[in-house]
Amino acid sequence: MSERTLDELAALCREVGRTAEPLLEGLDETSAAKKALAILAEARLARWTVPHAYGGAALDGLLAGGGLANDRDVSVRALCTARAELAYRSGMLDVMFVMQGLGSYPVARAGSEALKRELLPRVASGEAIAAFALTEEDAGSDLGGVATRAEKRGSSWRLDGAKTFISNAGIASFYTVLARTAGAPGERDGGKGSLTMFCVPADARGLSTQRFEVIGPHPIGSVLFDGVEVDDGQRLGEVGGGLDVALGTLARFRTSVAAAANGFARRALDESLARLKARKQFGKPLAANQGLRFDVAEMDARLRAAELLVTEAANAVDRGERAVKEVARAKLVATETASWICDRAVQHFGGLGVKKGSVVERLFRDTRALRIYEGTSEIQKLILARELVD
Repeated sequence: MSERTLDELAALCREVGRTAEPLLEGLDETSAAKKALAILAEARLARWTVPHAYGGAALDGLLAGGGLANDRDVSVRALCTARAELAYRSGMLDVMFVMQGLGSYPVARAGSEALKRELLPRVASGEAIAAFALTEEDAGSDLGGVATRAEKRGSSWRLDGAKTFISNAGIASFYTVLARTAGAPGERDGGKGSLTMFCVPADARGLSTQRFEVIGPHPIGSVLFDGVEVDDGQRLGEVGGGLDVALGTLARFRTSVAAAANGFARRALDESLARLKARKQFGKPLAANQGLRFDVAEMDARLRAAELLVTEAANAVDRGERAVKEVARAKLVATETASWICDRAVQHFGGLGVKKGSVVERLFRDTRALRIYEGTSEIQKLILARELVD
């Protein structure tokens, strides 16, 4: 039953992507982001980012055990299936899909039952836009450097500080925020026991955003907290347990980054094949050139290896296994491979490959960030080395 569910999900995402791709062209980032989420919500795809118990999709046996109860968790295989198909057509569709899950999963994992029932159905329907606020100027890979502070004031908390590189900044309905509730940034505990997660409404007094641009079209920016007060009911998990909530969220969603990379790479390979068959130079198609034939052969082989690593990792996580090595391998190989494949595709298109607005030019920009966010390639190597050696 679960495989049939994934096949149906893939088919739906392919159709949604095919229809949505021309509708999103030419829109500014904010308009494109909101339009993309509306399309996902109408197709009932956003519900795959939320547990079934709170308005999400029925998993039909996709989770084999471990973690939260089946109706109170999300399937990594489903996330990967959707992201690979959506990314093939649109980076904006992909990011708006995953952010609904990444931003709301801390609530699903550690929020009060009242908060879950109030907020998560609105995420599943697309009514509420989610954002995940971890990164700071001096706290990226090392979350022990988080300086945004939350101080207890009676039955509420006061937040002061700044987050940066936050997807959906300025358009989100709420932010799940990692803040310091004890100690000082950079202490040797790495944030263990000194950080706490909160769910902060976007309209909270003292919260503001500053948007900026990155190389791939993306609603992103900084989120500033100036005496922002939230009720203790907005706390996610135990005081001091925020690092576990944050890392648990990343562990659940990291494999899907690799799946999105595969979607971008698959599109780049298809674009290259079509170009090499159609473009003639010196009286014959480019596809007749042995060097270019070797290129696409290697592109295909590397991509298939990355796809198999994603399948292995997603299956392991859905079975409730620790899967640290599997996830790190998938993230490292798939994102690095996607960048290489998209670079080759640009080369195959020649001058048109660097012309702004061409598909391969867009793919080249879309894939670059994947090697950085949710754990850089270097961090994945460190994780793998630790698991293999130590």
